[in-house]
Amino acid sequence: MSDLSAVVSLTILLAAALVGGSVARRLRQPVILGYILVGVAVGPDALGLVSNRDTVETTATIGVALLMLTLGLEFSIGQLRQTGKIGVWGGLAQIVATSALGFGAGLTLFHWPWPQALLFGLIIYNSSTAICLKLLMERGELDSAHGRIMIAILILQDVIVVVMMVIIPLLSQVPTNILLELAFAVVKAVIFVGIAVVLGLWVMPWLLGRIGGVRSRELFLLTVLTLCLGAAIGTYFFGLPLVFGSFVIGLAIRESRFAQEALAEVTPLRDIFAALFFVSLGMLLDPAYVLVHWQLVLATVFLVAFLKFATIYAITRLSGYSGRVALLSSAGLIQIGEFGFILAQAGVTNGIVSDDFRSLILASAITSMLLTPLSISVAANLYPRYTLGPSGTRLGAALSDSQVPSIDTVTSNRIIIAGYGRVGRNVVRALHQNGFACTVIEIDPELVIELRRLEVTTIYGDASNAHILKQAGIEQASIMLVTYPDPLAVVSTVKNAIHVNPGLKVLARLHRPADAAAFAGMENVDLISPEYEASLTFLNRTLTASGWRHEDIERAIDEIRRQTASRAPATRKR
Repeated sequence: MSDLSAVVSLTILLAAALVGGSVARRLRQPVILGYILVGVAVGPDALGLVSNRDTVETTATIGVALLMLTLGLEFSIGQLRQTGKIGVWGGLAQIVATSALGFGAGLTLFHWPWPQALLFGLIIYNSSTAICLKLLMERGELDSAHGRIMIAILILQDVIVVVMMVIIPLLSQVPTNILLELAFAVVKAVIFVGIAVVLGLWVMPWLLGRIGGVRSRELFLLTVLTLCLGAAIGTYFFGLPLVFGSFVIGLAIRESRFAQEALAEVTPLRDIFAALFFVSLGMLLDPAYVLVHWQLVLATVFLVAFLKFATIYAITRLSGYSGRVALLSSAGLIQIGEFGFILAQAGVTNGIVSDDFRSLILASAITSMLLTPLSISVAANLYPRYTLGPSGTRLGAALSDSQVPSIDTVTSNRIIIAGYGRVGRNVVRALHQNGFACTVIEIDPELVIELRRLEVTTIYGDASNAHILKQAGIEQASIMLVTYPDPLAVVSTVKNAIHVNPGLKVLARLHRPADAAAFAGMENVDLISPEYEASLTFLNRTLTASGWRHEDIERAIDEIRRQTASRAPATRKR
């Protein structure tokens, strides 16, 4: 009967995840929210459809282990280096500052015991990677300045979760023993990592190579899962959290040539167990608690949002970025992330906090996730405030005022390029190779320093700011290229540039077809969609490989452009 009960519970959980995820997708919300909310509905404190908690906890544990394994497989120092100092030092400063402020708020505002207050601080530093990535993708801002900052901070936050899982069990110790216990935990962690390194360098490549040589996906997947769960069990016997072993084994596999194959095989299984994990989290939330303590929940949500917004905004500004970038970056990271659930559960398991505290964290996290799209929309509506007057931004010690080109220096260049990302970098290089001088406007301090080293005429600032455009010599320019992917910034840049110089020829990057409506009536603006142009390049090379003549290919592509323009008048210009 127990076996049947377990199967029924798993079936209900999977069906609930399917329903919740589908509804969330229909409402254009992250599927994680759907999993959590449907978990609340089927949980023991609501409909009570699932009663076998042992099965739920087992699947949730496996889900967490697989999540940490893939985190280790995907982790890359290079991703943090892409955003320069703010990727590592800014991220660490955010974690420390938010945790400290949360600890202080727990002691002074909520009057919690110090272990509970400290756990609160450790929980709220983390933001939701899944929520933020989905919103950035939908808005076409993954490669924007604030998008890169958010991603770098999120990566660092997720990695630090492993450290937090080591620290949390120590909070239940007597204060005088904490330093000794922490030192002992660090020693055990170092020993385990040493063993993992040895296995990763000599044993795992040999083992995965032998299994891979058999060319059996099933055996390869079983090997990776055995390593993941075996490492988790190993850390348990070392007195460390299960997730630590899964993360370390992921790092070890990443250093082998089988990293991509392992990630591809594990990800579908990870997604299934992760869905069960988030459904099980929702089951832990007591709706009655939310109804009784809704004022406390709202107060916690707004406190967390304020603390995270203030710290991230201040750190971004101190790193040399403009107010616009700081505003959008901080507005997107105000929520409590999914790993905060894991930390809260660890607090309950170790007897540091009660179930009521976990319910408060769950309710606050879900509410903050739901508020994140609204937060970003409000920040986007405030965005024009940063494009009307002088920028007021400074680069700090890295760039002194004497390094900023004077207006007389830059007005001789007839081509202005806004943005030095992947697209802008290639354009600048090609123009210089063909003897064209250009002025680059860039808001990322790290990229500005790179441009100065290459002796490219550069203006540091927000290209959507009319004052910055004038400083770059927009009034005397004949052509302007807007290459960054931020839709709001592109629209503001083009409108301000044409307002200052009505005869300016503008080539602007278009991410979403819906954004083309903002350029209606601008006859001297050509919109370029990278995705659309890539499709034509694919067609060109396919027809060339098929033996078509060059003139026939050009005729076919011109016909496609004509058909596309007739279907979408607002995007006629490509």
